[in-house]
Amino acid sequence: MKPNSKILIIAGSDSSGGAGIQADIKTITALGSYAMTAITAITSQNTSGVLSIESVSPKEISKQIEFTAKDIKPDAIKIGMLHSEKVIKTVFKSLKKINAKKIILDPVMVAKGGAKLINDNSIQIIKKILDRVDLITPNIPEAEILTSYKINSKEDMIYAANILIKKGAKNVLIKGGHLPTLIMQDILVNKNEISIFKNKKINTKNTHGTGCTLSSAITSYYSCGKTLKKSCEMAIKYVNNAIGSKIIIGKGHGPINHLNSFNIKKKFR
Repeated sequence: MKPNSKILIIAGSDSSGGAGIQADIKTITALGSYAMTAITAITSQNTSGVLSIESVSPKEISKQIEFTAKDIKPDAIKIGMLHSEKVIKTVFKSLKKINAKKIILDPVMVAKGGAKLINDNSIQIIKKILDRVDLITPNIPEAEILTSYKINSKEDMIYAANILIKKGAKNVLIKGGHLPTLIMQDILVNKNEISIFKNKKINTKNTHGTGCTLSSAITSYYSCGKTLKKSCEMAIKYVNNAIGSKIIIGKGHGPINHLNSFNIKKKFR
């Protein structure tokens, strides 16, 4: 089997393997594409929490992006944890140098266990670069941080997404998993359309890395020529299947099953 596309992941490392760049690689590989990486930070964590975060220097991050792309031109970019304003500026400067296309940003801010992964200055910088990505995929707490607006309903999600559109975002997918509802709604918003993806919520605490996995799955489908709307639809299905397989690893918020894709027949056209 030959890779369908080549994707450069820019994100932090999760030593437990459930989230971060490890989840990204598993997802992209499982969905048939080739994964390259630029690591922004090294975290020591397990399913119960984050012990420490060690930053990779902006200079080394820049080298990873530019030297990799010089040899292997990526079809799309997936961005995860960018923990400082200097790292954010460095990453986008390098992406401009390599003329990157199809950029998906997952604004990783808080770990599943509640640990904060990004500083306040970085949040302000992210607000300023929304127009430089094709899609941003915040969950509800992240959307609240980016908009300073409390989200309690589907209508609130749409309102918050439109705040981000007004700030320059082209497309916003707000993930509804944090709302206390039986039916989960993920909402994709742009200037022309609102799309709502509904799925039955699966009762499990093992959802570590769902955000990383979803954004990587979207990037995989998008890099192969699918529209953003179709990419979101297919990626959400992949993640729901991964959650639904209910593997149990670790004592805390465990990971999902990235290998579920091998039971799904995929066609990239």
